[in-house]
Amino acid sequence: MGEEAFEVAIESGLLCGHVGGDGPPALLLHGGAAVPDYLGGLAAELAPLFTTYRYTQRGTQPSTGGPPYSVEAHMQDVVAVLDAFEISRAWLVGHSWGGHLALHVALAQSERLLGVICIAPLGAFGDIFAEQDANLRRRLTPEAVTRLDEIEARRRAGEVTEEELVDRFAILWPQYFADDKHPLSASAVDHVGVAASIGVNRSLTEHFDRQTLVNGLPHLRLPVLFVHGELDADPPRASIETAKLIPGARVELIAGCGHFPWLEVPGAVAPLVASFLAG
Repeated sequence: MGEEAFEVAIESGLLCGHVGGDGPPALLLHGGAAVPDYLGGLAAELAPLFTTYRYTQRGTQPSTGGPPYSVEAHMQDVVAVLDAFEISRAWLVGHSWGGHLALHVALAQSERLLGVICIAPLGAFGDIFAEQDANLRRRLTPEAVTRLDEIEARRRAGEVTEEELVDRFAILWPQYFADDKHPLSASAVDHVGVAASIGVNRSLTEHFDRQTLVNGLPHLRLPVLFVHGELDADPPRASIETAKLIPGARVELIAGCGHFPWLEVPGAVAPLVASFLAG
């Protein structure tokens, strides 16, 4: 089933995306942050279940949009897309950082949502980052580790270039796969919004420090599904422990799978989602 391109105006630019599928509306939120949308394969797998809307987030080509590049600004963009299509309530399907963003939207705009599906999300707890970093580095060569450290230092200092961030994703993207030699493990990132990347990561840190999700999720009253690969470099406990905060939330683990289940185990996500919707 094909997709059609769309553009949605926001205060400081345009969000560029695609719509397709058939069924209740579901807005897909990619990870990164500040990379082009890469969820076409996931949208195709979910097309029999949902009408999917996906877009590249603000500050990264082909979308535009200026600062602030914060969790709050991205939440406003979600509402802008729903409003543009006159969608009163939708499912949010978020991957990685996008799953984390979906949970923030659920707390702030629960009346606009039918429910949330988080695929390999960051989760509510900032303490996973040390474990994630160790997992991502364990198969890297010493030369790759040195290069990564250089880029990370420049990113933290706010001096990093787009070329360096693209290089960072080229190093790390394959490490998110259970098999880093998987045919689809090459990085899908050819652009990075530098200011957007720096801004989102700083905003994330602020929210982790304030424990926004930890404090808010116990009060959430929406259906929430977590799907996580058992071999994901982002530890499965990110989903498991976050789900414990949410009344009635469900967790499904996919064996032999890393961070991109629709690529690594094609067809595995849709049946889990279908079962969740039926339940």
